[in-house]
Amino acid sequence: MANIVKDKRDDLESMTSAKYIEELADGGTNLTEDAAEQELESKLRWKLDWHIVPLTSVIFWNARIAGLEKNLNMHGYQFNIALSVFYVSYILFEIPSNMVCKWMGPGRFIPVATFCFGVLTMCTGLVRDFSSLCGVRFLLGIFEAGIMPGLVYYLSRWYRQSEMTFRISLFIVSGSLAGAFGGLLASAILKIPSIGTLHSWRMIFVIEGIATCLLGIGSWFVMANDPRTARWLSESERALALRRLRSERPAEGAELVDAFNWTKIRRGILNPVVLATGWIFLLNSVIVQGASFFLPTLVAAIFPDRSVTTKQLLTVPPYVLGALCCIGTSYASWRLNRRGVFLILCAVVPAVGYALFIATPRADVRYGAIFLPFFGIYTYGALTNSHAAANVASDTARSSAIATNVMLGNMGGLAASWAYVPSDAPLYNIGTGLNLASMTSVIITATALYFWVRRDNRRRDELDPVTELSGLDASEIQNLDWKHPEFRWRN
Repeated sequence: MANIVKDKRDDLESMTSAKYIEELADGGTNLTEDAAEQELESKLRWKLDWHIVPLTSVIFWNARIAGLEKNLNMHGYQFNIALSVFYVSYILFEIPSNMVCKWMGPGRFIPVATFCFGVLTMCTGLVRDFSSLCGVRFLLGIFEAGIMPGLVYYLSRWYRQSEMTFRISLFIVSGSLAGAFGGLLASAILKIPSIGTLHSWRMIFVIEGIATCLLGIGSWFVMANDPRTARWLSESERALALRRLRSERPAEGAELVDAFNWTKIRRGILNPVVLATGWIFLLNSVIVQGASFFLPTLVAAIFPDRSVTTKQLLTVPPYVLGALCCIGTSYASWRLNRRGVFLILCAVVPAVGYALFIATPRADVRYGAIFLPFFGIYTYGALTNSHAAANVASDTARSSAIATNVMLGNMGGLAASWAYVPSDAPLYNIGTGLNLASMTSVIITATALYFWVRRDNRRRDELDPVTELSGLDASEIQNLDWKHPEFRWRN
């Protein structure tokens, strides 16, 4: 057994001596390649970005102000119920969907899920009553459940752990921009003459659904599961892409994509860092999903005398701000190879914004306060998912860790669907108070996680791998994943 541990150490030392990667005490990494290798990697990264990142953009829209409630004779809490039904299936199918994604390969699973999501989005525009809306939204949640974790898992098969946050942000930010341009597009679509029974909000869902279906069909022909099957990479680029990934997974050796393994699935789900980031994502999702659902409603309550089109346009600037801040913060995270500190800092300004929103009934101040949360709330989708992906060892554990993080996050979306209820209008202090409490809890949790990671890494430094691994065979050692004594958390 001592020989197994020695061989693993020798492998790691050989990679380090080859100037490929340098491990830091806190679990981070610094590249130590020569200038030629860095130039090759930079070119490869650009090529990956142009081929992969555009395909991972998923668009979300809002249609509430356009008349969905009135057209379906919805009243009271029925809109909140329709939102909740979606999140029930979304949450239940999160982990199973990513297991299917690993089994099929993300290059096949994501296009299928996207196409089915588009079909059901079109069906949303054809519903005639509240009960049929709930049925369609339940099915919609099943197919959307695999898209977010599937995309993050897909990126983890191409990028270094330090590069993940920025790349995730580039498709996460599409949700922010969708909120902005969705308002503009909704305003334009509302001016299109009715086509049969398709009018107002129905046109929005049908057009969105058609576009999503086309995206799913196109993705089928261009998405590859990983660098080994990418036809657009040369042999030398493929070798470099695989070498980049292997350098960060010494415990897995040459097995970048390991076989499905229930032990590793459990390792990903029960990972303490994943559970903590999932809780942070849950708290933040209360706010993000609440903004997506109810920003138009809040704007309407602040400016009740404005036209429908003006209300839609007033929702645009906060989303644009959120997109810019998300990209900027994620870029800094990539270059500094740090996520833990940003998990703390990005909650401060949003907390101030919600405190201001509660403190005053003035319309101009409240509209200004709406902007402050967008300085930080859209960064957490990228930060928490990349943090979860970085803090496991195997591909299998990574798939379940990402799904667990997203599942917990979407529980926050379920809570958000009840954060703003009709009885709380027009000030919505209950929902805003919930958001303030959530941001405060994020600061506390992220700070505790940051210092726990540092302390546990120091504890692991004191362990003797030979003693810890004695009595285990090679398979059992690989199944340890993050419990391996040579594993270090990344902050």
